[in-house]
Amino acid sequence: MLNGIDLGLELGASLWVALAVTAAVCAFFLRAFWNLLSIPQISPVGSKPGDAAPDCMVVIPARNEEATIARAVASLPHDSVIVVDDHSQDATAEAARKAGAGVVQAPDLTAGALGKSNACLAGARLLQSRWILFVDADAWFEEGFLNAAVAAAGLRELAFLSIHLTQRGESFTERLLGPLAAAFSYAGMRARVDPVSTFLGQCILVRRDAYEFLGGHAAVLNAFAEDVKLAAIARRHRLRFGVARAGSLGHARFREPGRSICRAGYRLIVLERSAWIVVLAGSAAMAMWPPAVLWLALGDRAAAGGLMLAPIALALLWYRNGFALLLPLAVYVAAAQLWSGLLAALTGRRIHWKGRPI
Repeated sequence: MLNGIDLGLELGASLWVALAVTAAVCAFFLRAFWNLLSIPQISPVGSKPGDAAPDCMVVIPARNEEATIARAVASLPHDSVIVVDDHSQDATAEAARKAGAGVVQAPDLTAGALGKSNACLAGARLLQSRWILFVDADAWFEEGFLNAAVAAAGLRELAFLSIHLTQRGESFTERLLGPLAAAFSYAGMRARVDPVSTFLGQCILVRRDAYEFLGGHAAVLNAFAEDVKLAAIARRHRLRFGVARAGSLGHARFREPGRSICRAGYRLIVLERSAWIVVLAGSAAMAMWPPAVLWLALGDRAAAGGLMLAPIALALLWYRNGFALLLPLAVYVAAAQLWSGLLAALTGRRIHWKGRPI
């Protein structure tokens, strides 16, 4: 009799633990997807042959991007791109020239300056266009993107527009970890409440006069999260800024998954406290989810199966393919890298990105 009571108590405890942890994981995925959908998507702009191209030039800061830079350049209008070679140790500059970009060398870094802002500043100083688009070298775009981006900024009367690109993975690891990393990122954002936290530097369109008024990237030269700081400065000066999603018009490859997730964890610390608390709690719940379900499976396999499938089904919002079935594996790999970045930031330890300490 006592053994039956003990078994019932254990089954009850395992059920409630598994339910609680699974509910937390599901809530995390739903929160992340809701935050994503709260960001408006830019729409293609109809154009006719002979229509003038937008008065916009593109700056691509590039460091050791030989493998990706040609695709980025070729996807943008001809003669619109300047690549700033940030002391690359490969054939980045040659690949960019062959693809049709103008290439300049980034100045040497001054004390405390970070490479991306330094390169963006150097490229922007060469331009006189009304608009400047700053784009990472691992991005690429569909025809009409530039027109749509400028039109979206003009319609909303924005001086600064951060455009979230659709993430793509090419290797097994990129496809395994990329969607989960995106969920981590969006779970900590609140576009409706705090657009500064959603202002990403992967693809930023700026109106040149407003950009120069703020001092351009010189104002954020020493900032690790230069994008967030740029938005914060714009808000302080009451300049209009916003965020948008590129949808099918713009893409970015999720490269170096481990380092990228570690860097994302490090970056979370510069955002408001609630952001990294939400992400840390969500990743902890994910790490507890497989063991909790396995514990339940010892007594109730049917219930365990349902609680295992529920987060996987919601993960399809991000994966959109069979890689969602590998979510339990992705959770531990991604969480380890995320916590490593968070711990480094909390303890003051520097991490490296593209061969440089940050």
